[in-house]
Amino acid sequence: MAQFIDSRTSQNASTSNSIAIPILVIGTPQLFGQIGLQTAGVGTNPRVVFSGTIALQLPLALAGITITVVRGTLANDPVVYSATSTFDLSLLAPQIINFTATDFNPPIQPQLTYSAFVAANLLGTIRVGPETFNGQLYSD
Repeated sequence: MAQFIDSRTSQNASTSNSIAIPILVIGTPQLFGQIGLQTAGVGTNPRVVFSGTIALQLPLALAGITITVVRGTLANDPVVYSATSTFDLSLLAPQIINFTATDFNPPIQPQLTYSAFVAANLLGTIRVGPETFNGQLYSD
């Protein structure tokens, strides 16, 4: 039976259109969420379940948005999840991206740190909110 160990939330922006952070460099990941999960009491088969939301105002062109979750604090740390969505150039309203990911059997340390990044393939992409990143640690 699964045992709950810890849960954390990173809430960068709670509501729509509450921020306006441009993505200024094509293909360069920007941090939008980070959590640290405590591992005291963890048993066998540890696993982390993530979820998150980010809203972006896209330029009027075919835009590719990549969400990446890493185990660590830097964009080049071990990737545990990555997905790219391509959006049509006729979309005018902010686009909301929701994601769910897992990390099965991570190396146990006193704290597991995870970071969520967003990157765009076009200039003119703006992070507008909401932005949230959540994680829960379970074990057997």
